[in-house]
Amino acid sequence: METLAGRDGRPRCAWCAATTTYEAYHDTEWGFPVSDDRRLFEKICLEGFQAGLSWRTILEKRETFREAFFGFDPERVARFNENDVERLLQNPGIIRHRGKIEATINNARRMPELLEREGSLASYIWRFEPPRRDVPEVVTATPASVALSKDLKKRGWRFVGPTTAYAFMQAMGLVNDHATGCAMRADAEAARARFIVPTR
Repeated sequence: METLAGRDGRPRCAWCAATTTYEAYHDTEWGFPVSDDRRLFEKICLEGFQAGLSWRTILEKRETFREAFFGFDPERVARFNENDVERLLQNPGIIRHRGKIEATINNARRMPELLEREGSLASYIWRFEPPRRDVPEVVTATPASVALSKDLKKRGWRFVGPTTAYAFMQAMGLVNDHATGCAMRADAEAARARFIVPTR
């Protein structure tokens, strides 16, 4: 994976050089472990919206997504009805794709069963963490992301294919795919070393 010097001269993954928003996301979020259920639910929903698009498109609309979906509170989203779907389809600040909107609502409705069985979304997700590796891989899916995708689909979740699952795992710190020369790779590793994997 390539690196480019950022505005401060430090090397970063080349993909984040396009905008300051991208760089900030790369430096403070991407690859850093997360245990908060709301953030995990938001991210897996947004990764579903990203399917076929760039993450930059989603990131630039993220605040509007948060407003439209009430902060990705699964309990509130689960109560959305057809009127809410139509409302969202008229919102130019999000991706107006009926299938993705309905998948987000569906996934919120699948949350209670998952929480009852697993205790938390975090404890469930982190069960799929693959072995740590010293060198990042340039891949779109892995056996771990295939396993996560397959299990979520079995539970009735939608727009959670292996590529979407892998992008989610990269972003939420289950995988550290910062380039070897990236200034943030060591920070992400240190954050993972301090991180306590949730068990319930």
